[in-house]
Amino acid sequence: MPEAPTIDGANTTWLLVSTALVLLMTPGLALFYGGLNRAKGVLNMMMMSFSAIGLISVLWWFYGFSVAFGTDVNGFWGDPGAYLGTKTFLAETDLWGATAENPSGIGIPLYVFMAFQMVFAVITVALISGAIADRAKFAGWLLFAFGWATLVYFPVAHWVWGGGIIGADIHALDFAGGTAVHINAGAAALAVALVLGKRLGWPREGMKPHNIPLVALGAGLLWFGWFGFNAGSELTVDSVAGLAFINTQLATAAAVLGWLAVEWFKDRKPTMVGASSGAVAGLVAITPACGFIAPWASVLLGIVAGVVCALAVSLKYRLGYDDSLDVVGVHFVGGWIGSLWLGLFATNSVNAAISDVVGASDGLFYGGGATQLGRQALAGLIVTAWSFGIAWVLAFVIEKTIGFRVKGEAEVEGIDIAEHAESSYDLSPAGGGTGGAFAMAGIGTPGGGTPSAGTPEAEPTEPVSAKVAG
Repeated sequence: MPEAPTIDGANTTWLLVSTALVLLMTPGLALFYGGLNRAKGVLNMMMMSFSAIGLISVLWWFYGFSVAFGTDVNGFWGDPGAYLGTKTFLAETDLWGATAENPSGIGIPLYVFMAFQMVFAVITVALISGAIADRAKFAGWLLFAFGWATLVYFPVAHWVWGGGIIGADIHALDFAGGTAVHINAGAAALAVALVLGKRLGWPREGMKPHNIPLVALGAGLLWFGWFGFNAGSELTVDSVAGLAFINTQLATAAAVLGWLAVEWFKDRKPTMVGASSGAVAGLVAITPACGFIAPWASVLLGIVAGVVCALAVSLKYRLGYDDSLDVVGVHFVGGWIGSLWLGLFATNSVNAAISDVVGASDGLFYGGGATQLGRQALAGLIVTAWSFGIAWVLAFVIEKTIGFRVKGEAEVEGIDIAEHAESSYDLSPAGGGTGGAFAMAGIGTPGGGTPSAGTPEAEPTEPVSAKVAG
């Protein structure tokens, strides 16, 4: 006779902590994107991330979780009424994964799992915003986020993790979101960037990161939170969670070195923006693979991701699309690298769930042939086509109705003022002086004073890199 339902304190605590870590990633992303942006558009950039927390959290509670993780209806979406927000789930039997034979499931309350997956949905939508910096109306962004989450992210999460076609039928692997999050968001970012068009002056004018320390801080918060993203996706406290944790660190560290090696070879100058971007590229690439490959394969993956993504960010100049903060070059390309890596290096020797739970196969280099590689490629192609197509249609319809792109004057003068009536920095003169805030702080003049008449001011120093912001 099955035992009574019991909450597992260790598993529940770990998932609550992981949920908080993943939530922190979205403010971290706001700082990362904000630093890469020009000063006159920082707040609009950050607002798109913060608004995603508000909008997507409510949508996820109301119907998104049901569509993603409700009982499978047809391979494409779950029962929309299974976990509808009008219901409550506080009974002792409301444990995630509970069955008649195992009423405790994995010992995690349903609401804890719902919250964990909620923050995944939030950051996936926020990732798209980096492609349309400096030129998107905030109202248009909110409408797009609503439509894309509903028509793309919620169903795709079901396809990959909720018993839908990719996980249950194709048997493709995705431990924590290479396909569902990064390929998904990257394809949408490309579509929206194409619909909105290029920023005024791009690529002739330099549009470099305005605050590199902010970039580094954001990257650090993303790196920190990503341990909840990856290791938390095991859901339980066990050796596979430990494997995902160490693999996340190794791949990210290796990707930093790979990106810097490319910079050193091409420009002879390794940069902080490059190191930060390399870290994000490594985090992206290891996400689908962290619980399915050995640590040595994670190091190789990180190096490859760092090198390839560093080269991929220049594709926009050759192909002529203005992906402002390189969502395509880092997230789309990095997601594909990590997903295909599973077709080469996934092994049941580190995680028996590959065959026992998902029904997948070992990778090519572990004797599984090319079967799993084909599955991974098919899954990526399906998500790319669906996400790109729906995002393009949504963005096009929004642009032709309420308008998605701001007017040229607003873009030139600064989207922060036009859309939010505020600015990031107050550099206006104070007390009738002419030097502004920098002069008041004694920056840039001998002895901390205001430049005297006839004294030429020093030329402003340009940021050392445009590797990401272009």
